Amino acid sequence: MNARVRPAELRPVVEADRAHVWHHITQHKPFETQDPRVYVEGRGMRLWDAAGLEYLDAVSGGVWTVNVGYGRQSIADAVREQLLKMNYFSNSAGSVPGARFAAQLIEKMPGLSRVYYANSGSEANEKVFKIVRQIAHRHHQGRKYKILYRERDYHGTTIATLSASGQPQRSLQYGPLTPGFVEVPHCLEYHSQYGPIAHYGERAADAIEDVILREGPDTVGALCLEPVTAGGGVITPPAGYWERVQEICRRHRVLLHIDEVVCGVGRTGKWFGYQHYGIRPDFVTMAKGVASGYAAISCVVTTEAIFELFKDDPGDPLAYFRDISTFGGCAAGPAAALENMRIIEAEGLLENTSAMGARLMGNLRELQERHAVIGDVRGIGLFCGAELVQDRTTRQPAEEKRVQAVVAECLSQGVIIGATNRSIPGFNNTLCLSPALIATASDIDHITATIDRALEKVFGGRH
Repeated sequence: MNARVRPAELRPVVEADRAHVWHHITQHKPFETQDPRVYVEGRGMRLWDAAGLEYLDAVSGGVWTVNVGYGRQSIADAVREQLLKMNYFSNSAGSVPGARFAAQLIEKMPGLSRVYYANSGSEANEKVFKIVRQIAHRHHQGRKYKILYRERDYHGTTIATLSASGQPQRSLQYGPLTPGFVEVPHCLEYHSQYGPIAHYGERAADAIEDVILREGPDTVGALCLEPVTAGGGVITPPAGYWERVQEICRRHRVLLHIDEVVCGVGRTGKWFGYQHYGIRPDFVTMAKGVASGYAAISCVVTTEAIFELFKDDPGDPLAYFRDISTFGGCAAGPAAALENMRIIEAEGLLENTSAMGARLMGNLRELQERHAVIGDVRGIGLFCGAELVQDRTTRQPAEEKRVQAVVAECLSQGVIIGATNRSIPGFNNTLCLSPALIATASDIDHITATIDRALEKVFGGRH
């Protein structure tokens, strides 16, 4: 319990929430007979709700966002100071924090040079789709307009980004969707489409080329991929995959768009997930960890070559990128992002993420030895998953309701974990863990010990 939380005083808040707030990704029928959960305070990796109960947050705000933890006064101070000085002007003009953060960001991303500000990951990805379409019209007679996306990947909640969703449950009942988006196969070796083969990564990449050739290389403008698939099952790429993907894109003049909305800004132990694999992208998008949730900000980062394509005919009133993001002009976002980046560097959080990520993976593998229900453990840095199965031989996924029961049991024990949810029919069976980059060894051990107890309660005894 938190002595500073007074449940009786917060009762009107809970009732106002029940009566008026429409929560994200939540079925509200249960709130007719039980209280919605309202969090009122956060410090480090701990949260307290309106009942005064304490939780260890192993998912960084529920959706991989609060990378540097809760209660960072220096970020709040930076935002306050900037808002008092100059809070907003449309990003048709510049701002001091916008220029400074862009320069610092580009230092971390060799080969890239331009930053476009927006306010959400969905919006950032949609900006890239628009850039690719405008390039197609201006430089390829409108032909290279198709955008490829990968089965199991996810890129946002707008209609266009849902059209690029490799998680079919995300886009169900929201059609008709935007034309011109084409799916390529996933790269999850644990569920190999080709049986047990050598060089699976190269074969999975070749499947992308098969799609390009089928559609016609002169019609394909870009390939949009997560460096590590997040909500589709925490899928780390197999050996040889990214090298072949990059070679295929170059050979067919397909622009490579890396969606770092989840992986970006330290989550994997490097500034960006793609930097583990030697990728040289044309676009990188980011959002969640850019300011750790202290302000809304997202970025599209691209090359000077892409930028120059929008300067080729300044006399043409349609020749520039005719796009705007209203809150891409809010100065609080880059102000928070600057301080967020300073904290990561000053506190050595990239190194901590690698060390604690190795501990988390080691602990999960120990759980795998004790619990037959854990079929596979995957991850990089503090971005890990444990896939639950009914049978290790057949790899048949565990029932979703039992996977969710593990999540609920952990919550009842004061630890917030996640699981793939409303993503892929029959495959919502992976526990997802993404603690803040400040996690300690005791935090990691607490999380996995709680999962251990929850698995035993939901699925029965150990091996």
